[in-house]
Amino acid sequence: MPATILIVEDETIVRKDIKVTLETLGYTVVGETGDAEQAVELAVELRPDLVLMDIMLKGTMNGIEAALMIRARTGLPVIFLTAYADDDTLSRARIAQPYGYILKPFKAVDVHTAIEMAVYKHSQDSDVIKERDELYQLATTGNANPLFLKNSGKLIRLRLEEIYYVAALKDYVGIHLKDKRYITHGTLKNIEARLPSTDFVRVHRSFIVRLDKIAAVELPNVILDNDKGVVPIGESYSSKLVDRLNPR
Repeated sequence: MPATILIVEDETIVRKDIKVTLETLGYTVVGETGDAEQAVELAVELRPDLVLMDIMLKGTMNGIEAALMIRARTGLPVIFLTAYADDDTLSRARIAQPYGYILKPFKAVDVHTAIEMAVYKHSQDSDVIKERDELYQLATTGNANPLFLKNSGKLIRLRLEEIYYVAALKDYVGIHLKDKRYITHGTLKNIEARLPSTDFVRVHRSFIVRLDKIAAVELPNVILDNDKGVVPIGESYSSKLVDRLNPR
């Protein structure tokens, strides 16, 4: 289905030109306005796939402020239209986390490219948020053991006693079992919150290990059972690890 779009542009001639361009490209214009406050109302009411927003709108609210409100209330992606490409304008516009910029005067191919990329990226972002919410729901209702993770389009059940260690990988984490490794989107902090502190310990800013999988400690490393290798110990975590292994 073609993307549905809300146009926010206070220059009537330019707004009509944008509408013609969009319809020629096959998109559906579900609404148009030159007023920032009305743009927010229309975004909430119409829920288009995307909002094309001029930055410099006349009135008490500019396009950046309107985009921030639309993002907060609907999560819809916004592409900014602007005749200004200076660093100051772009710096202020980044606050609203737009999905792209289209410079005036624009070409149809630029509009098409920006919209397609924005719609695709927003779809991917929405999937990540949905996955995060599903995992949070699983982790906060009932018993969090076993651990459920999204992997290859399905939820995988992991038994906590089978985990050796967890490693941070930028925007992902790797969960290492004896013979397998699962990669899932998230942060080490979020995973740590879902693991029982009685069984797991943070040994490094990038690593969590299961206590009963530790074969030995040879500073500055933890040696794991079954030849699973070694995990580094961060300087600020060593004393806590020693206390966990030798409780007083």
